[in-house]
This record gives sequence, structure tokens and C-alpha cells, in this order.
Amino acid sequence: MMSRIILLDSGPLGMLARAHPFPGLQTWMRERIRAGSRLAIPEIADYEIRRELLLARLHPSLNILNVLQVELDYLPVTTLILRQAALLWAEARQQGRPTADRHALDGDVILAATARVLIEDGHEAIVATTNVGHLSRFIPAQRWQDIL
Repeated sequence: MMSRIILLDSGPLGMLARAHPFPGLQTWMRERIRAGSRLAIPEIADYEIRRELLLARLHPSLNILNVLQVELDYLPVTTLILRQAALLWAEARQQGRPTADRHALDGDVILAATARVLIEDGHEAIVATTNVGHLSRFIPAQRWQDIL
């Protein structure tokens, strides 16, 4: 394994971008980094949080999100990730288990594809989330509090 990468889903990322972050989340984040894990912001999670912050005009939280983007690893969406996401999207529908409406962008499969690409590159990747449901069908995912 090259390294352990913890990808922040939009739930934990949104809680970190608050003026008053969710209790314990920053401590959890620092402890994971101290233990040698890399924390990463997938671009799709940044998009999901950023659009809501812009809509609500929460500029202080946008500033925090921008700082987090510099302090943590940032994982841009690539052609490889989108092709993997399209495959996951189609497979989920063929199995009768879609993760979102047919016409939705479906950020979950883009996030899962981001993790899969890292895993295929030899990294240990896990998604830190507040909702394990859809993601755990595709890739390792746990509630952020449960990741040690």
C-alpha cells in the first residue's frame, strides 16, 4: 500500500467548514493526520458544499472551505474518475439499486469512483461520511467517528 487516504464526504466537510465546527471533528482530523493518514477533499464534495454555501451567502464558511482546500489534499475530478463513475452508475441501475434519480448528477458515484481510482493505484482509501448507505456498496466507507 502506498498510503492511507481518508476522503471527506460532503457531510464531514460541511461540518468542518462551519464558523463553529462540529465538536470533536477537528480533533479527529488532527489525530488521523498525526497517525499518518492523508485527509483529502474530493472535488465533488467541495462542489456539493460550495454551492450550498454560495446559495446561503455564507462567506465566512467559504473562506474556511478555501483554507481546508490548501491544508488538506485536494482530489480533482479527472476523466478516469468520470469514466469509473459512469460505470458504477450504470451497474447500480442494471442491478435495480440506483443511488440517485436517473437525471441527477449523482455525486455518490463520483465520490466512490474517486476512491476506486486511488485503490487501483495501490492506496488504502476510505470515505469518511455521515451516511454510509450508498457509498459502502462501492468502496470502503465509514462514519467519520468510526475511522481510527
